[in-house]
Amino acid sequence: MPHARGIPLPEREIAELRDRSGALRQSATLPGAQLPQLLDAALAELDGAIDIAAALQAGLDPGAAGGPQADASDGERRLLGAMFSDAPVPLLVLDRDGTIRRVNRRAADLLGAGAGYASGKLFTAFVALPARAAVHAQLAAVARTGKPRRVSCPLLGPDAAAQVVLALDVLDLAGESGLLIAAASTGTGTGTARPVPDTAGGEAGASGGEAGANGRGAGDAGRTAGAAGGEAGGAGGSAAARAVEAITHRLDLVTAATRLLLENATFSESVALQRCARLLAAELAAWVIVDVDRRQRLRRQVVMGPADRESEQLARAVTAVDPQPGSAPRQVHESGSSLLIAHAEDAGILGTGAGDVPLLMQLGATSVLCVPLSDGEQSYGVLTLARRANEPHFEIADLGLVEELGEQLALALRVDRMFRRRTEIADSLRASLLPRELPVVPGVEIAAAYVAATEGLEVGGDFYDVYRTPDGWGVSIGDVCGKGEHAAAVTAAARHAVRVLAHTDPDPAGVLRQVNELMLAEEYDGRFVTACAAHFRWHDGRLHAVLGSAGHPGPVLIRADGRVRMLAGGGMPLGLFPDAEPAGQDVELSPGDLLFLFTDGVTDARSPELAYFEERLTDALATLAGRPPAEVVSAMQALVVEFSMNDLRDDMTMLALRVGAVPAD
Repeated sequence: MPHARGIPLPEREIAELRDRSGALRQSATLPGAQLPQLLDAALAELDGAIDIAAALQAGLDPGAAGGPQADASDGERRLLGAMFSDAPVPLLVLDRDGTIRRVNRRAADLLGAGAGYASGKLFTAFVALPARAAVHAQLAAVARTGKPRRVSCPLLGPDAAAQVVLALDVLDLAGESGLLIAAASTGTGTGTARPVPDTAGGEAGASGGEAGANGRGAGDAGRTAGAAGGEAGGAGGSAAARAVEAITHRLDLVTAATRLLLENATFSESVALQRCARLLAAELAAWVIVDVDRRQRLRRQVVMGPADRESEQLARAVTAVDPQPGSAPRQVHESGSSLLIAHAEDAGILGTGAGDVPLLMQLGATSVLCVPLSDGEQSYGVLTLARRANEPHFEIADLGLVEELGEQLALALRVDRMFRRRTEIADSLRASLLPRELPVVPGVEIAAAYVAATEGLEVGGDFYDVYRTPDGWGVSIGDVCGKGEHAAAVTAAARHAVRVLAHTDPDPAGVLRQVNELMLAEEYDGRFVTACAAHFRWHDGRLHAVLGSAGHPGPVLIRADGRVRMLAGGGMPLGLFPDAEPAGQDVELSPGDLLFLFTDGVTDARSPELAYFEERLTDALATLAGRPPAEVVSAMQALVVEFSMNDLRDDMTMLALRVGAVPAD
């Protein structure tokens, strides 16, 4: 627990008392809190407050340690050291503030850590969160009064928490004052800790079983000793088998994560994070927190824990709290280095939530693992895992596994963001190539459709347009060789050149001829354009159409009576040869006739059997005779998509116009 440092007495004593009292209040709100134990600890703190007040009133030092100081020779010290190391019960020597000074062999086995690892850490870091504040308060009471105390608590072992009874007392050694000693047992005299039951019923059952086992202890002793040799002989094989099983599980987890990310066909960042967090929470028995960098700010994105209603509510509450300055996720994101805290001493390592209760306490976690989401070049956020007391604490092997998974997730985020960026660029370019809405042309209904290719992410080069001409109205449709931003630039130039030149030239072939000259002058890296333009004007109750084609497929004319005629295309593409001459054609259209213009994405669409839709084009349009242009375009789009099984290898553009009644003007 946090305590004041460098503050003169009695201010330091008061600050420490305030910290421990606040920790007791927070512990009382946690699931699994033992209220009688917390009440006993609170009374001990109340006694401490009375002692401080009395000492201040008497003008004494409230921080002075109680109890006499013993004297011991060097020989006695060595003897005591040997007895301490080989004692049959777990023993820990602590400083006055609860820092571990030394542990014996049995205590190291109980904690699942070497003596060197435990030394220098707060003893309460190895105590399960609901009991941590009470143990800290009782240690402070022993240090203050010099009187022994007992407290029951779960200690965090190598695989799970173990319920023990701690006997706390002052350790008096010559030359060293203020030391405490803690002895751990189950309260049965065996000195062996038992696992913490998951439920109250299980705890009662375990207590009954333990009492029965004590009665059988003498009879079982011989059998236990006889089995020890066989267990020792098989220990090596069992350890190897467990190691192989652990490695296999890790490889399976990496494979599952890879498959999960690869199957994210929508390239959705949110979906990838949710699925990955759910997988890690289930396979690693941990709370999983994903924080993502959003415009240079770390924001909480996903929190995943056990699959129950209470945990889901807690996950929503934690999701609402962005990583705070000084918290582990912020430290890892700023440094780019992973963080492994096998036994969390600082309950505020993940920040605080509602009511200033540390998130670590709300999650009931005691072990934390935090890695950056980095692809080696850029950091996208932080992946944090937290385990509860009834699960093994994180180890170095877990760190390597989660770092690899974090790198995979970072790569998935990079691909997703690249996909989204290119999609946004393509959408913006496409919007610049196509009119936002078609103008109203007197006496003519017009509808259009554009469908992007299903292969690749780059924008295509199709365009269409409707514009005014000197004698009436005109339409154009075209396709630029290639895809991508450069092709889009050529497309935009061709489309706007046609529109501008058509305002002064009534002949569509003449317009295309001038566009060709402009493209040759600009030298568009060898890219060329196929295009078809049609200019319309009313004459004697009929719509007269003049067509111009530059290497583009000819339109299809569908008469009102169902007859279908393929009009000639021809001409050379724009941007290749200076003397290229567009093809021209005149057509008279009557009310009810429909002119269907398209790009080669329609005719070149292929079925799984490699047949071309071009063979079905006229038959399909014949069945749509007399239908409004919007219905014709929609039906043709559906037919092509079905024919190709939604495998469009090129962009598909269609423009249909149907002659209506002669306008009044």
